Amino acid sequence: MNDMILIFAGLFGVIIGSFLNVCIYRIPNGKSIVWPSSFCPKCGKPIKWYDNIPVLSYILLWGKCRFCKAPISVQYPLVEAFTALLTVLFVWKLGLTPWTAVVLVAVYVLIILSVIDMQLMIIPDRFSIGLIVFGLAVSWLNPNFDGTAWQHFLQSLLGASVGFFGTLAMALLGYALFRKEAMGGGDVKLMGGIGALIGWEGVITTVIFASVLGLIYSLYLMIFKGKKRGDAIPFGPFLSMGALINLFYLVTPYMLTIEL
Repeated sequence: MNDMILIFAGLFGVIIGSFLNVCIYRIPNGKSIVWPSSFCPKCGKPIKWYDNIPVLSYILLWGKCRFCKAPISVQYPLVEAFTALLTVLFVWKLGLTPWTAVVLVAVYVLIILSVIDMQLMIIPDRFSIGLIVFGLAVSWLNPNFDGTAWQHFLQSLLGASVGFFGTLAMALLGYALFRKEAMGGGDVKLMGGIGALIGWEGVITTVIFASVLGLIYSLYLMIFKGKKRGDAIPFGPFLSMGALINLFYLVTPYMLTIEL
């Protein structure tokens, strides 16, 4: 892969990351993502273009608003840098193809909904259901499916169904056993979207990865943050991480089989 292409991919990613921050802040608050231009949430002053350069402006301003000196959340540069990193990784891995564009759209949506879920414990339907529709619509481009365009669509539909109904069954079973919500409706719909993109095999490995990562995070919270066993944690970010692993390198259950 040409180094210049990767550099441009990184620059594109960091700019997109800045837009993702706008979506993360405004969409849950019912605000337009187009108007008005960026402003300080504390004092309301419009942010000048030279104070709105991704990552760099945060560093030059020492993480504070130029006007009111209110601290700027570290979320902003982290999302921008993480988006740039993932953009470079997927362009390096997949090259410049139509499927790369599809994957990057999915990556950006997963970043938005993960941060919103971490902050508010919700996953907006426009993202989870949107991924289902998107995955089905672009199924004909999906190199992980075989056969004709119609067969691609059926495999995507199967993945969405397994993701949605399989996760719903786990959520209902968890509630029946523990009398508390084990998985939210947003997680169920998110898994439908993930399944539409990576198929039913990817649904299985996504849940495995998410469960392991979620367990590690829960142990961290209990040991270092004093959280109690059974306290709710957002599961969307871990499902998204599992999906990203699958999108980067599709892992099937057969690859997890240990030959004796």
